[in-house]
Amino acid sequence: MTKNTIQFTVIENGNSQLIETYPSSHPNLMFLLRDTLGLDSFGECGGVGRCATCVINAEGITGDSFIKERNEPTTLKKMGYEEESTRLSCQLYITPDLDGATITILDL
Repeated sequence: MTKNTIQFTVIENGNSQLIETYPSSHPNLMFLLRDTLGLDSFGECGGVGRCATCVINAEGITGDSFIKERNEPTTLKKMGYEEESTRLSCQLYITPDLDGATITILDL
């Protein structure tokens, strides 16, 4: 039997919040964070991985979600982010790979 819910912790401005959701609840993590936390100017490019306004530190992500694809590596490098755990939230889908993770929203 598969687990229906996904839980992860989000840290924004030093405040921690447990998020509970389910697979494919939103197109990607950027939309979930923007909708749940009411983040203005978060993900200005609409999720195509070019603006880096949805940059996060993601600890504890597993599976295929750990792999950076599409525009993400180039955009992060251009913005000076080289840490393996730094990600664009628009490039992460809502899958069980996020369960148990800690997501820190980085200041832009």
